[in-house]
Amino acid sequence: MSLEEVARATRVPLASMERIESGQFDELPGEVFVRGFLRSYARAVDIPTDEVLARYTASRRTAWVTPLPISTSPARAGRSGRFGVAIAFVLLLFLFALALSIVLKPRSHDMPQELSLQGPAGARAGAASDGRA
Repeated sequence: MSLEEVARATRVPLASMERIESGQFDELPGEVFVRGFLRSYARAVDIPTDEVLARYTASRRTAWVTPLPISTSPARAGRSGRFGVAIAFVLLLFLFALALSIVLKPRSHDMPQELSLQGPAGARAGAASDGRA
């Protein structure tokens, strides 16, 4: 088969087939595409695909390293972290003040009658001290 016939049969671009034939794998689009092209090529010329891929892998002998995700700059990450801490602190301060106001709120019905000026005992106590009883 000619290279053009293989390219038509596999639907792999002729330029990519020429690079595969010459061993210029670095000039092909990417590892996934190279392996797909090699599978298609092996099927078209009736060669076991496993053998072709094994030879390709052995010829490459490169370590596949997964790149780390790019993080934001340390200055920006520090500012956003401080901002989150500040918001949490303000929220906790607000909740603390709310709880404190609920706990310390004076309630007239909880106050002893001796100290309350609204109850009848307070009125009698005031009248007794005036001497009018």
